[in-house]
Amino acid sequence: MATLLLALAIGFTGLYAGFLLTFRIAVMPSLAQLTDDQFLPAMRRINEVVPRPTFLLIFFAILAFPAAALAVPIDGRTDTQRWLIVAGLVCAVLNHLVTIAGNIPLNTALAKAESDSSAGPDSTVRAAFESRWNGLHLIRTLFMLASFGLLIAAAF
Repeated sequence: MATLLLALAIGFTGLYAGFLLTFRIAVMPSLAQLTDDQFLPAMRRINEVVPRPTFLLIFFAILAFPAAALAVPIDGRTDTQRWLIVAGLVCAVLNHLVTIAGNIPLNTALAKAESDSSAGPDSTVRAAFESRWNGLHLIRTLFMLASFGLLIAAAF
């Protein structure tokens, strides 16, 4: 059972790390090429579409499966393997903290700016959003890539 839970942890963490990396290396650079009046609605729509059930399942699975893998005792698991799973789980938790405390509030502010004329011109709204969001996204992507690598290492 513990092996299955670790395999699920690796699989879901890999899916999420890949999603974040794809955003980092393809989606955001593509959006960066858009004008302000194209970028803002595109990013708003992405922020509306992403947090759907499939995404949320993966978002929570990257915490649940490593935690469950730790909770199930397994004969022959070394302390090193246990610590690698713990470290992978910590990286996933840190990813969630960055997302919840950083990216989501920026997404919310971007959504509110759509109907708030006092937010300023599109260039001001974009400037307040894009570089900060990308910086936070880089941090959470690195956390998830580290989590994925640590969980893989724990399997050996």
